[in-house]
Amino acid sequence: MFRRVVRASKFRHVFGQAVKNDQCYDDIRVSRVTWDSSFCAVNTKFVAIIIEASGGGAFLVLPLLKTGRIDKAYPTVCGHTGPVLDIDWCPHNDHVIASGSEDCTVMVWQIPENGLVTPLAEPVVVLEGHSKRVGIVTWHPTARNILMSAGCDNLIIIWNVGTGEAMIQLEDMHPDVIFSACWSRNGALICTACKDKKIRVIDPRKEKIVAEKDKAHDGARPMRAIFLADGNIFTTGFSRMSERQLALWNPKSMEEPISVHELDTSNGVLLPFYDADTNVVYLCGKGDSSIRYFEITDEAPFVHYLNTFSSKEPQRGMGYMPKRGLDVNKCEIARFYKLHERKCEPIIMTVPRKSDLFQDDLYPDTAGPDCAIEAEDWFDGKNGEPILISLKNGYVPGKNRDLKVVKKSNVLEGKPAKKAENTSPAQSKASPHPCTFFLCFMTAK
Repeated sequence: MFRRVVRASKFRHVFGQAVKNDQCYDDIRVSRVTWDSSFCAVNTKFVAIIIEASGGGAFLVLPLLKTGRIDKAYPTVCGHTGPVLDIDWCPHNDHVIASGSEDCTVMVWQIPENGLVTPLAEPVVVLEGHSKRVGIVTWHPTARNILMSAGCDNLIIIWNVGTGEAMIQLEDMHPDVIFSACWSRNGALICTACKDKKIRVIDPRKEKIVAEKDKAHDGARPMRAIFLADGNIFTTGFSRMSERQLALWNPKSMEEPISVHELDTSNGVLLPFYDADTNVVYLCGKGDSSIRYFEITDEAPFVHYLNTFSSKEPQRGMGYMPKRGLDVNKCEIARFYKLHERKCEPIIMTVPRKSDLFQDDLYPDTAGPDCAIEAEDWFDGKNGEPILISLKNGYVPGKNRDLKVVKKSNVLEGKPAKKAENTSPAQSKASPHPCTFFLCFMTAK
């Protein structure tokens, strides 16, 4: 267990507070699908929530200010023919979101400037290559138009969304279901957690496993693994005695963990949310009614317990606001969007400070919305560190960048896609035009 000792840290007194009822999003039928994803994705303009939908899969996209009761007739994003399992906002365009579904497809959507007025059933592009349901979608952190997806066919595909191509297919690396997949800070490596109890660090462009650890957590319940800013790996899982654990690993030497801690005996999967600027990790257990947070440092025991935010209602899922969407004037260092059975409740994490001045120790420069490199450069072997911005005067979003679509037939052919199982006539309608798509973000002048 963690030693409860007084330790100097500017985050020791972080406290969480749920907003008032009139600032929640009410009367939302949150998805009941049995899949351990967060069911919610947030950016500086919208909150997206996977919901129950008859005859297919759908998710809501609400402007952040659209609080209160949400009408049952409010338009949804409804192009999938099976339940939606995961959604992720593009870090380089606040109007573009990707979704993975039980219908074996990944779809990329363009959300209008002020949100949806009518149901959105036509994606900008459909990415077909998985033969079973797609449970994980995550955008590259620094390169434009690159998306990673992982399916229950134990396959990871890295897409160039700009051409609709499956550029890299990581086959025969995972013998069982992939629980999580995460990019490193500059997107050079990916880290996966698999049902075979192994953590793998993969160089996707070389299609090679560069490090792995068998039985990172001995328990049979799902694990999670994320990269930290310094290149270390943070994992959550279960012990042989079904105790929930967290561990810290050095990918260059994975024989033994840097640190490992037992938390409790609850059976909810721990979803980690990481703030790379402050090195604070927030753990949200599915079915829990609390959020625990820890600071990671170079001093033993390396993972330091900070505090716990507790509430009465269990959480069905959780959304995490990027740093540039926070209110720096109120010393807000994190904001979560907690999903209940019928509503979404924002929770604000604050560091109490007496001064009204900008607290530069709480807000080092953070990753901005601009991409560091183009997709083609990344596939050619180049890497780009995140382009940082200052939050001193608050974040002011730039002009909306439209997702332009130009049909292009003369693109290099990717590897042949696997044939999807149980493809229905309704699914075939969602297929793209025989010409592949070429997408580019254009900044309106």
